[in-house]
Amino acid sequence: MEQQMADISKAEFEVLEVLWQQYPAAASDIVERLNKKKTWHEKTVKTLLNRLVKKQAVGFIKEQRRYLYSPLFEREHYTQAASKSLVERLFSGQLSPLVAGFAKNKKLERDDVEALKSLIDQWESEHD
Repeated sequence: MEQQMADISKAEFEVLEVLWQQYPAAASDIVERLNKKKTWHEKTVKTLLNRLVKKQAVGFIKEQRRYLYSPLFEREHYTQAASKSLVERLFSGQLSPLVAGFAKNKKLERDDVEALKSLIDQWESEHD
């Protein structure tokens, strides 16, 4: 399952994002919601939905003459798996070089640093 999540393209992710907001949904509903940000063609969306079904990221039920699509995992589960995959591929599984890169390029905000400190404190209290 995690490998399939890692193989989700940017366009497929946009379709999933719409589904996570509200499902089940027909392809026409998904197209309508996607078109609020930019123009999507129905055929393109249906192709992406078929790919997501093959990747076991989206399921469907047939209701009369239309298909209703739903995500097969939660957004949080996807982001955790995708983050882990990114860190493994780019940083040999080490998280510190990723954070250090953000710090060096001044991309960490004070809120980010506070959140990281809190996570570290929590980790330390759980692993002592």
